[in-house]
Amino acid sequence: MRFADGLMAFPSLLLAIALMAVMAPGLTNVIVAISVVQVPTITRVVRSAVLSLREREFVDAARAIGATPTRIVFRHVLPNTVAILLVYGTLTFALAILSEASLSFLGAGIPLETPSWGNGMGQGRDYARQAFWVIFYPGLFLSITILGINLIGDGLRDALDPRISRRA
Repeated sequence: MRFADGLMAFPSLLLAIALMAVMAPGLTNVIVAISVVQVPTITRVVRSAVLSLREREFVDAARAIGATPTRIVFRHVLPNTVAILLVYGTLTFALAILSEASLSFLGAGIPLETPSWGNGMGQGRDYARQAFWVIFYPGLFLSITILGINLIGDGLRDALDPRISRRA
């Protein structure tokens, strides 16, 4: 966890740019850079969920009746972390899309011949004064996509959280 804390100490976009400066530009390297940036936060969320679940009564009851640690993990802890992972996964997916677009806009992302909202906005920045729509519409659709993914995550949280009242 100390290594994850060390990675989280750097701003995510700057760390991704630094990783892309070390690696050659390409789709695989962009995926690696974004993954290295995003994995520590997911690790912290999952670790905190598992540590809180480990202290719950149903885990103590399973331990008391003689369940093996493997059974406790797969039968009790993992099913209770799936909802957290789904919701946080949608947020991370939206952040990954935004990170890729940012890296591509700055010229540190995927190659120019690969279509991307960031590449489109990066190539159109020279023409923004004469034709604003060259940057406006890709940015608008990027924003709508990220908003839609976040709304899906909120809906999943509402559907999967047992503490939320289900009154109609």
